[in-house]
Amino acid sequence: MLTLLEALWPLFALIIGGYLLRRWDFPGEAFWPAAERLNYFILFPALLFSSLATAPLDNPALPRLALAVFLALGIGWTALLLARRLLGWPAARFGAITQGILRFNTYLGLAAIGSLYGKDGLAMAALLLALMVPTVNLMSVWALTAERGVSLLLPMAKNPLILACLAGALVNLAGLGLPGGTDRLLNLLAVASLPLGLLCVGAALRPQELAGEVPALAWNCTLRLLAMPVLAFAVARLLGLPAMESSILVLFFALPTAPTAYVLTRQLGGDSHLMAGIITLQTLLAAGSLLLVMRTLAS
Repeated sequence: MLTLLEALWPLFALIIGGYLLRRWDFPGEAFWPAAERLNYFILFPALLFSSLATAPLDNPALPRLALAVFLALGIGWTALLLARRLLGWPAARFGAITQGILRFNTYLGLAAIGSLYGKDGLAMAALLLALMVPTVNLMSVWALTAERGVSLLLPMAKNPLILACLAGALVNLAGLGLPGGTDRLLNLLAVASLPLGLLCVGAALRPQELAGEVPALAWNCTLRLLAMPVLAFAVARLLGLPAMESSILVLFFALPTAPTAYVLTRQLGGDSHLMAGIITLQTLLAAGSLLLVMRTLAS
């Protein structure tokens, strides 16, 4: 219990710090959008690229992790499609709900895994990211644009996270490595990504957006923070995953949704009010739910 608290409280301290800094207007309103863009387009892709460029893609765990990820996401996606058909959600609302249930806060996940499992855990997390980032982004874009017939190719081709994953995997498979100090440069960029990302998560919180959609927010948070990790745990047990792989899989499915979901929702004409409320409430509740999930796994 103490180990989990020691691993998680600094992460949420940074989130709270980001919220307070923005509320105090320091270092200025223009800083936060610029910081988000810097992180989204440069620092975080550098982290993903370097992690995948050096990840053991020949790891025998990759096939069973892929099966676990696609099985769990497939079950969640199928349930969402059935719910949309039954309840008649328009694409704008369906896209926000889908992102709230399927997307995850990668900044928080990698920071937590690094604290709990160190370098071995981060290598395993890189494999999961290579599988999950493209998949959940495809699902999110389709959910937001299903009624308009928009091609998925352009949004996918412009997504820096997907491009970084693909580029890192190609460098890895080609055996090029990161020579001549490139690894050091990427590591310096990557180290800056996680704390800045967590500060930006806090700065993006909008408590005022919680009013008006209380029932939708409540069940969306329950599904994401409790039902999805239970689903991931059941899949891990079904497939007989080893302890660390099971824990990391469950942790990814227990994370609150990604703050970048708000940007994607606005860009593609989704319900940004609902999306902002989901991000805010899930991030706040995750302080308790993550501790509960990790404590259950440790017992």
